[in-house]
Amino acid sequence: MKKIILICMSSCFFLVSNAQEKTMTFSLKEAINFAIEHSYNTKVSKNDIKSANEKVWETTTIGLPQIDGKLDYANWLKQQVNLIDINGDGTEEELVFGTKQSVNAFVTLRQLLFDGSYLVGLQASKTYLKISKQANEKTELLTREAVINAYGNVLVAENSITILEGNIKILKKNLNDATKIYENGFNEEEDVEQLEITLGNLNSQINSVKRMKDIAYKMLNLALGNPIETKLILTDSLDSLAESNINLELVTKEFSFSNHIDFKIAENDRESKRLLMRLEQSKALPSLSAFVNYGYSGFSNTFSFFDNNQKWFASSQLGVSLNIPIFSSLGRSSKTAQAKIALETADIRIEETKQRLNLLAEKAKSDYQLSIENYNTAKKNVGLAERIEKKQRIKFFEGISTSFELLQAQNQLYSQQQNYIQSMLDVIAKKATLENALNLPIK
Repeated sequence: MKKIILICMSSCFFLVSNAQEKTMTFSLKEAINFAIEHSYNTKVSKNDIKSANEKVWETTTIGLPQIDGKLDYANWLKQQVNLIDINGDGTEEELVFGTKQSVNAFVTLRQLLFDGSYLVGLQASKTYLKISKQANEKTELLTREAVINAYGNVLVAENSITILEGNIKILKKNLNDATKIYENGFNEEEDVEQLEITLGNLNSQINSVKRMKDIAYKMLNLALGNPIETKLILTDSLDSLAESNINLELVTKEFSFSNHIDFKIAENDRESKRLLMRLEQSKALPSLSAFVNYGYSGFSNTFSFFDNNQKWFASSQLGVSLNIPIFSSLGRSSKTAQAKIALETADIRIEETKQRLNLLAEKAKSDYQLSIENYNTAKKNVGLAERIEKKQRIKFFEGISTSFELLQAQNQLYSQQQNYIQSMLDVIAKKATLENALNLPIK
């Protein structure tokens, strides 16, 4: 029996551990697609679209029939007394009219016949929906860029650790060999100490990068919309992503600001300002509405409204209401003037957006082209630095170069290795920035 209990407890612990240590595997494309569905920002923007749809319907219902029910119960705690001269001789009699208690139940149907502000409001709500959809599109583009950068930062950390581990392995062997040579009296203690300093620096760097790697994974989880402790396995390598993201055709691609999401958002902002001006103007127009109601009234000196013999009196009314604005002490004129100024400001913003988008596209193309050039240069330089360091290492152990010369070659190699890793990330990141600047759709 104890064995069965132990097995059950072990199984439960295993299942709980597996649930807590959820592992997800992503290529870069899969990570982008996942984030567009699950990231916090895209979820919020999709909720904004749902809210905008509800707002459109809310505004639409203002012009549709409205039905209200009303039930009133009244009980005179002290009935009102009226004085009336019945005989015309100046003697007033005290009379009480009506019953002590009453119930009135009515159902009223209302219909808006004309209201200029309603028509403008309906247009404005549809524009608001369009803005929400465009904001969602913008959010998805920014999410793509954020995921690419976060994914790349993880790969940079992983690659940096791999390179540092290789450098440390070689340096440890060099230090061991140099120590033996020193013990045999063929070099100076300074040569050994110099290698020890370099090894200590590399150990500090790798510890720092390992901590950065942990943060980079958490940042990627945040961009994906995952709990930050979710375990991730990335299937793309930094080298392959850098090569696949080199596409010089993007540099020559013609840019059209009219299709850019930021320009469309600016246009809709202008449209919302135009509708706001129309709304203020429409408030000077009359509004017309109609209503019809039907109800019953009951009267009694005691609470007998649920008795079968209680009398109920039906009534119904049909009417129209015309509201005509006449004078607002120029308040409406002031609001209309403010709306016109806001519209003029929106026109200025549209022109500024055109110029800014053209400039951003130019800059993004230049930065992307430069990142490719830097990548090619860094790839070549790291090979040269490796050969130089190897030659200096051989010379050092042959006794024909100093530890200072070896140190220079090592530092140059480590610097070029980091430049090479950074250049790969730059190619990936600058392409993502250029795609957003050109407003290229997510594939």
